[in-house]
Amino acid sequence: METCIIPSPLGFTKIVGDIDGISSVTVLNSEEKITDIIPIQLEDCVIQLNEYFEGSRKQFDLNLNPQGTDFQKKVWNALLTIPYGKSISYLELSKQLGDVKAIRAVANANGKNPIWIIIPCHRVIGTDGSLTGYAGGLYRKKWLLDHESPFKQLALF
Repeated sequence: METCIIPSPLGFTKIVGDIDGISSVTVLNSEEKITDIIPIQLEDCVIQLNEYFEGSRKQFDLNLNPQGTDFQKKVWNALLTIPYGKSISYLELSKQLGDVKAIRAVANANGKNPIWIIIPCHRVIGTDGSLTGYAGGLYRKKWLLDHESPFKQLALF
């Protein structure tokens, strides 16, 4: 496994992966040494994350290799279908997965998503529109949703 640390607007970001794909992208709550030389297996991920933060990328094209249970992977694959700039509720996600009663299990799997931003767990909100739960902190979830908002560049006079 290769690892690198890059800066982002939301903190230092750790990327882990190998020839089989990206297995983890996490935001760190501490200051870390930025990686001087990005491993070749992680270069595309670094480029695409930087493009996302610059506002020029709305969809990622990376080989992903998250480790988890079959159910978690099913939830994470469903998250990949949520379009940039859109959000759905945990209840809607549970319905999409075919079991409205699995809402807690879906929320738990969402919270264990190992690939921050790229598997967009930040796009899942409470049924009432609230920003419920986010492993990286609710302020980061709000920032990401605002960043993806189609109205972010409208000037009000």
